Amino acid sequence: MNIAFPYQHDLRRRTAEASDEQHLRNLIEQVLFTSAGERVMRPGFGSGINALVFSPAGDTLAAAVQSQVQGALEQWLGDRIRVVSVSAESDDGTLRVEVRYTPLNSDVLRNVTLSRTL
Repeated sequence: MNIAFPYQHDLRRRTAEASDEQHLRNLIEQVLFTSAGERVMRPGFGSGINALVFSPAGDTLAAAVQSQVQGALEQWLGDRIRVVSVSAESDDGTLRVEVRYTPLNSDVLRNVTLSRTL
């Protein structure tokens, strides 16, 4: 059973479930936007990109985000997905991260784009 994120109830007032594809997207989002130290039992969990909020936007920020996201996804989700590519761009105060990946139990290439206002 894949629990929906954020946690919610379904129409039967039970824990809502997510499809495998949605569950992987939720996991990627959690890794990207969780700060180190935010989870008590896993203090190193996350990608650390929230710490880059006050960095000057531009190519340097995008390169740092790509590196941190790639490493975090391989560390925390390496047993579920194979990261094909990570691209990041920052403009108008918004950071957009695109992750292309393949679930290890499938050959289907998937794409998820997440954004965060800086």
